[in-house]
Amino acid sequence: MKTPEPANTFRGLPLSSEQDSEIRHYIHGRERNGLPWNTPELEAMIADMLNPPETGEDDRGALSQSMGAERAAAVSDGGKDAYSADPSPES
Repeated sequence: MKTPEPANTFRGLPLSSEQDSEIRHYIHGRERNGLPWNTPELEAMIADMLNPPETGEDDRGALSQSMGAERAAAVSDGGKDAYSADPSPES
């Protein structure tokens, strides 16, 4: 496995291997579904990775539980997740 360095991460950004993998997974999912991948959602994801909000230990636990609950609710509500959902479907 490559060591995460700006030369081998998404757009040369200083990302961890997990962050780089998450971005590439998002892009792959969008491309697989025929959706544009260069979205404001991706920009926000990258901004959060490069400049994460400050959180305390209690906040991290609550956030983790909340994210898990939201993910479970989204998957059980039709099986779609954020990587494959089209925010502006053309009708």
